[in-house]
Amino acid sequence: MFDKIKNLYKQSRRMQVFCKAFSITVFFCAAVVIGAVIAWNVVVTPPMQLGVIAAPSDGANRHEVDGDGFLVVPPTNNAEDDENEGSLFPVYNAPYWAEDRREYFWTFLIIGLNEGVNANTVMVASYCGITREANLISIPRDVPVHPTRNGRRLASSYIVGSNRGGGVAGGVAQVQRDVQTVIGFIPDFYILIDYDAFFTIIDTVGGIEIYVSQRMRYDDPYQNLRIDIQPGLQHMDSQTALHFVRFRQANRNSGYSGLPGGDLDRARNQQAVIEAVIGRLLRPENLNPVRINEFINIFNDSVHTNISLTDMLYFANELNHVRRGADGLTEALNTYVFPTHSGSRNGVSYQLLTPASVVELVNRTINPFAGDREISANDLQIVRQ
Repeated sequence: MFDKIKNLYKQSRRMQVFCKAFSITVFFCAAVVIGAVIAWNVVVTPPMQLGVIAAPSDGANRHEVDGDGFLVVPPTNNAEDDENEGSLFPVYNAPYWAEDRREYFWTFLIIGLNEGVNANTVMVASYCGITREANLISIPRDVPVHPTRNGRRLASSYIVGSNRGGGVAGGVAQVQRDVQTVIGFIPDFYILIDYDAFFTIIDTVGGIEIYVSQRMRYDDPYQNLRIDIQPGLQHMDSQTALHFVRFRQANRNSGYSGLPGGDLDRARNQQAVIEAVIGRLLRPENLNPVRINEFINIFNDSVHTNISLTDMLYFANELNHVRRGADGLTEALNTYVFPTHSGSRNGVSYQLLTPASVVELVNRTINPFAGDREISANDLQIVRQ
């Protein structure tokens, strides 16, 4: 009898220890989850609008510019900004102060490099944190820029800036300046992506589905490139998606045809890939903190950008609030291509912009200014011929 009571006592003690350990574990896990939720929803604050500089209170000039046309940013008292002291940013044509900006509205410059050299993809996007809508405009790569430099094309902007000794930063700065001549302002953030990053992102989301309107067939042995994509709905891995966005024309006398709209159609295909990637990111299984953190790490490793980690967390969290349809694709992303007409200069072909069309589309979609402050033709330096 005594042994039976003793065994029951031991079992009771073991149960107490188990319950205590279990309670501590549950409490710890709950604390971690609650802490993560608090960090996700409270600590992550809206990003600064990086295109904004504070209006001087002493009546100083709005712009202090060096000999190369760059805005000199004075030293700050913020320890986190010490390494940026004296850094240079492209100067803005238009007044660009905090009071001029729309609240919770950010703009992005997206640069896609071909073999790390030419900017074959140049897009400007905006996101409004109030309406939770995004707009994306493609600027054709053959748009001429800098009328005083014989109208070189936008595609060469990155390599021009990079080859002047500026490396990646110089290349990005040159694209920023040239894009400013087209849209009238410089976007807050930039995202520079090359083929390697393209591969990583698409494969990570498990590939994408794209509807292909025609047979795409093209061979270029010099680039070791062979494009062969069937028409219809296709599930694409990164290699196929890359071929899809690169395709523009078919080989001569091959019996196949290129894109009817040339570069304009290729820009639309690039936008279709971006929409498809966002659609995959919006799937429920990808909208948890662990998965989003994985994407952010890949983004940090694969993409050159001035978007900080905390800002990435903020924008990633915004994905939870973006409207999407039954097919999973976002209904809040509107895509456009600047209308152009063909022209030539000194034997070089260009896609020319019309200032009135640019102004109308910019003000309707990506204009970051508040109130009645609209972009006008005077803010642009468009090469017309």
